[in-house]
Amino acid sequence: MAEHPAYPVGLRLAGRRVVVLGGGQVAQRRLPALVAAGADIRLVSPEATPSVEAMADSGEITWERRPYAEGDLADAWYALIATSDTAANDAASAEGERHRVWCVRSDDADRATAWTPATGHSEGVTVAVLSTDARHRDPRHTAAIRDAVVEGLRDGTLVAPHQRTRTPGVALVGGGPGDPDLITVRGRRLLAEADVVIADRLGPRDLLAELPPHVEVIDAAKIPYGRFMAQEAINNALIEHAKQGKAVVRLKGGDPFVFGRGMEEAQALAEAGIACTVVPGISSTISVPGAAGIPVTHRGVAHEFTVVSGHVAPDDERSLVDWPSLAKLTGTLVILMGVDKIGKIAGTLIAHGKSPDTPVALVQEGTTAAQRRVDATLATVAEVAVAEEVRPPAVIVVGEVVAVGPHGTA
Repeated sequence: MAEHPAYPVGLRLAGRRVVVLGGGQVAQRRLPALVAAGADIRLVSPEATPSVEAMADSGEITWERRPYAEGDLADAWYALIATSDTAANDAASAEGERHRVWCVRSDDADRATAWTPATGHSEGVTVAVLSTDARHRDPRHTAAIRDAVVEGLRDGTLVAPHQRTRTPGVALVGGGPGDPDLITVRGRRLLAEADVVIADRLGPRDLLAELPPHVEVIDAAKIPYGRFMAQEAINNALIEHAKQGKAVVRLKGGDPFVFGRGMEEAQALAEAGIACTVVPGISSTISVPGAAGIPVTHRGVAHEFTVVSGHVAPDDERSLVDWPSLAKLTGTLVILMGVDKIGKIAGTLIAHGKSPDTPVALVQEGTTAAQRRVDATLATVAEVAVAEEVRPPAVIVVGEVVAVGPHGTA
C-alpha cells in the first residue's frame, strides 16, 4: 500500500460524527477546520489545552474526559488519532479498520488510512497539497507549496480567471494607511481581478503599478466635474463602469467608512441597482499611531480613545464636534485632517480645561517610507507644526499615551 500515492478527496463532514482522540497541540491545530466544516465532533481525552477546552466550553465540540475505549469509533465517519499513548493509538487504528473509518494518525503516518494535506484558503477556494511519494514525505515542502499557491492567489501574482460569468458590481475597498502590505487579503485579491480601479490619492498607490495593462486606472481626484460636485462625479463613474459589466474597485485610503464617504457611494450604488461589496480596511486612526510607537490605549494611562475630524475649526458653524466635552475626557484624542487647524483645536481644548502640557504627536505619511513623527504639547503644537513644516496627510494624537513609548516626550 505504501507504494501507491494517496487518493485526494474532499470530505463533506457537516453533521457527521468525527472522533478526535487526544486534546493536545495536534488537536488544537486540527479542530478549527473540523468545526468550520460543520462536523459533529467528539473529543475523547483526559486532558486538553486551554484553547481546546474553550471549544468544549463554547459548545463547538463535545468533550469526554477519559482515555480512549473500544467502541469510540463505532459511529464515526472520520477520526483523528493524536494521543501520546502508542498502544491506544494502535487499538484505535485497528478499530477504525474494522469499522471502515478513515483515520489520521499524528504519531505514525505509515499506519494511518488517511493523511491530512497542507491546506490553505483563498476566497472560495481551498488549496490542499499532498506528497505523491509515500516513501519521501516532506511536510515542510508540501506546506511551502501550499503557501506559495495561496499567497499567489491572494496577492494576484497567480491569476486564475473566472470562466463563469461574473456579476457586475463595485467593491469599496479600504486600502489601509498607505503601506501596500497593509491592504487586506480580500482587498488585494479583488484589486487583482478588477477591470477598472478608481483610486484615491491616499490609497496604497504602489499597488496600482502591479495591475495588468488592461486594467483601467482612474484617479478620483482628476475625474471631470462638469456640473457635478466631486463626490457625485465619482459616484457616476462607479455606476457607469459597473453598468458596462465591468468589475470595479473603488480603492480608498484607510477604511471606506471612516471619513471616507464610503456610505455615500454605497447609497448611490444601491439607488442605481448596482451590487456593492464593502471590504473594510485598516484605519489610519489606529495603525498610524501604532507605526509611530504610540498605543491609542495603554493600561493605567488611557481606557478610551476618540476619533474626530479636524477639517473644520472648532469655531466654524459647520463643525459637528463637541470640543468642550472632548477637553474633559481623560483618554486619547485622535484627530484626522487637522494639520492646518491644530492651533485653533489646541487653543479650544486648553480653554475648556485640557492641560497645556498634554503631549501631542503629529505623524505625517504614516506607514510609508516618508513617515515622520513630530512631538509637541498642546501649548506648543501650533508653533512646532509650522516650524517643522508638517503637511497632510498626518494623524494627530493628543494624550498621555504619546509619552508611553520609547519615542515619547517623557
